Order: sequence, then C-alpha cells, then structure tokens
Amino acid sequence: MVLRAVLGVQLVLSLGLAMTSQTTAQWAWSMGGASVAALSGVLAWLLIVCASKRWLARLPEWAQWTLPIALGALCAHGGAQLLEAVDIGVLGVLQRTAAVLAGALAAGMLLGWLKLRERAQAPADALARLVELQSRIRPHFLFNTLNTAIALVRVDPNRAEEVLEDLAELFRVALADAGPTAEGVRLDQEVELARRYLAIEQLRFGDRLRVHWQLDPHAAEARVPPLLLQPLVENAVRHGVEPNDGGGDVDIVTRARGSEIEIRVVNTVGLPTRGKGHGLALRNVRQRLRLMHDVAARLEAGPGQGRFVVRIVMPR
Repeated sequence: MVLRAVLGVQLVLSLGLAMTSQTTAQWAWSMGGASVAALSGVLAWLLIVCASKRWLARLPEWAQWTLPIALGALCAHGGAQLLEAVDIGVLGVLQRTAAVLAGALAAGMLLGWLKLRERAQAPADALARLVELQSRIRPHFLFNTLNTAIALVRVDPNRAEEVLEDLAELFRVALADAGPTAEGVRLDQEVELARRYLAIEQLRFGDRLRVHWQLDPHAAEARVPPLLLQPLVENAVRHGVEPNDGGGDVDIVTRARGSEIEIRVVNTVGLPTRGKGHGLALRNVRQRLRLMHDVAARLEAGPGQGRFVVRIVMPR
C-alpha cells in the first residue's frame, strides 16, 4: 500500500514538472527537490492516517474526509518547509499555495483509493469465509471421524477422547469469527492444527497415509493468515491419498529465507475424480494471502513429476 501510494504521487509529480520544465536538466533538478518534499509529506500523512484509523472511523462521514485532506495540506506545507531548511530552494507565496493545494488534492485521492480498497475487501473476506467453511466442514469427514471415535470407545477410550478433542479444535478454529486481520497467527499454530487433522486421518488410512515433515524452527514465529495450512493438507489427503489403493505421500515443508518464509505442501497425484480438485482450497488460500499481504505474497500450484506442489512465499 505504501509503495503504491508513493509511486502514484511520484508519477503525478513527474508529469506535472515535465509540463512546466523547459529542459531535461531543469526537470531533473526540480524533480529532485520536489521528491524530498513529496516523499516526506506522503509518508507523514500515511503514518498519521493509519495510526488514527479507528478514531477516524467513529467520526461523521464529512469529518472522515475533511480531516485527512486538511492533514494532507499541512504535510505538504511541512514538505515545503523542509525544502528551505535543507537549502534546496526558496519558495514564493504562489509556489507554497500550489504545494498546499497539491497536498490536499493528493490526500483526497489517496483517501478515496483507501476507502474503495476497504470496501472491496469486505465482500471478498465474506466470500473467503463462506468458501472456507464449505471446503472445511465436509459432512463425510465429520461422519467418518465420529464413526472412528465410536469404534475406539471400547477398545481404546483414551485414543477416542484424543480424536474428539482434535475434531473439536478443528471446528473451533473453522467457526471462529476471526475476520480479516493484519496480525494473523503464528505458523507453528497452523502446523499444530494440521497435525491434529492428519492425526484423525491417520486412523482412517493407516499406513496408506505417509506424512513427512520438514519444519524450519526459524519460521515458526512468522505470522500467517488463519487457516492457511490445514485446507491445503486436507486437499492433499483428499486428492492424493484417498483415491489411491496404495495410499500416498504428503510432504509439508517450511523454510525461512531472509525476510520471507516459504511453505510447501506436496502430495502424490491421485486417480482422476469428479470433484473440483485443488481449485476451491487454492482460491480460498489465495484470497486470505491477498487480504493480509496484498501483492507481497505469492502462491504457485501445479503438477510435476507425479506430484502436486503448492508453494507459498510471503513476508515473515
């Protein structure tokens, strides 16, 4: 978001100076000085508006527009003051007025873009939650788990209790009204949820389900969207293990790489089915990544060498 805002202001500034400059050298000199004022003003405006977002949301609609626009004019005036402070140039009254008006206009445009983005995310998150619940709470999974627990009650009551606890935790997380969040949950919490799911499925498939973990401890504290890993693991079992008489392998890999983390879920390719394949869960996960990290996260998925690979790279 910050990068897009800065680039947008810089683009408008560059075009405006290009129309008023007579030579390339004059444009470059003006652009250098104006960039100092523009960047400082934009960053200050974004910092203040984002920090006071909840307070602004409680104000009337007219105040939600008036105050940020006035703040934009004030930040632009501060940027002009900065130009004089570093001896880049002395601005006249007309130039100061133009800077203040440009700051107010830029603030209004940025605020409008932010409001449109927020409104677009609301139905998208509602759709993501609906898709999540449709893909998470599958009746036959519930019935199979309950039947497994019933069968274990007499022969191994302790194990039956563990199965029901795992099932309860899965449903608690699936039904939790978390909504969109910028904080997310820890990756090790997602791993634990996936372990609970696989422990239930292991009772059904036995040796047919072969799970391999490669977990990087340095990635454990990374923040990820809720219900990121478990739907991918469930899809891997559903489409890579269940259709095969001989079962299949599911590999879960996490790795920290500098300022990013990588998550991979790999499964053997099962027999063709009439279901929707991996698409439903992938759309859900992709939507969750977009809500939390916008364009900073990426998801790649596809078959290769007898396996289906889902790879996620996102900021730590």
